Amino acid sequence: MLRSSIATIALAALCLASTGAQAFDESKYPNLKGQWLRVPVPGVFGQPGYDPSKRGGTFQEAPLTAKYQTIYADSLKEQTLGGQGTDPTYTCLSPGMPRIMIYGPVEFVVTPETTHIFIEHIHDNRRIHTDARPWPKEIEPTFAGLSIGKWIDTDGDGKYDMLEVETRNLRGPRSFDFSGLPLSSDNDTIVKERIYLDKNNPNVLIDEMTVIDNALTRPWSVHKKYSREKAEFPLWPEDICPEGNGIVRIGTENYFLSGEGHLMPTRKGQEPPDLRYFKRPQ
Repeated sequence: MLRSSIATIALAALCLASTGAQAFDESKYPNLKGQWLRVPVPGVFGQPGYDPSKRGGTFQEAPLTAKYQTIYADSLKEQTLGGQGTDPTYTCLSPGMPRIMIYGPVEFVVTPETTHIFIEHIHDNRRIHTDARPWPKEIEPTFAGLSIGKWIDTDGDGKYDMLEVETRNLRGPRSFDFSGLPLSSDNDTIVKERIYLDKNNPNVLIDEMTVIDNALTRPWSVHKKYSREKAEFPLWPEDICPEGNGIVRIGTENYFLSGEGHLMPTRKGQEPPDLRYFKRPQ
């Protein structure tokens, strides 16, 4: 009788496991498998800005408020003198949302509860919750923020074809691009996305992105595009930001580490760091 009971329990557990495994119908979701690379835009070289159709920096023509136009102008002036301005990534901090979506390669892993976006850049992986959770009343902010989304069947064919996402709870400092194009220091940024495959080409992924931020006079919307790598077994590079990074921040100043390992100034007339805790040679 004992052996019979054990067998019955084991069979029931197996049935439950099988039911759970079959609950995720992969065919209901778009095929996002593979490696995705940012689609290059003709005439745009290097790291693009938030709007990938334009060159970075002032060419973005960002709808900044008067206050943040001044902050940006001061930042650009500081950079001409050897400083870093309002771009925080020189110390290898995560660029945060929305800027992390310009890096790659990118991989999507879809489950019913979560869509994971793995990005080969510093610590920029994203987790988009699709389990109908509410926004928490209190949560520690992060560079990538908290992303809550839902899958949508836009054409009524019984299959999901679009992922709508909203991201909040972001921390700073962050900028739109490499030039330090600023986001508001209050970090009340909201990023909304609509992610879907191009209906004319399933190897092209589109991310319609809108940023709502107090550094802007209006919501700023752009289209980001990614193409699926054609190689059957694509290679995944490794991005280790601190490796080879010659920028050293001491206190509020930025210095440069020479090839010989000596600390160098980054601008004319820059004072050396405070060495009060070191015994000076006689």
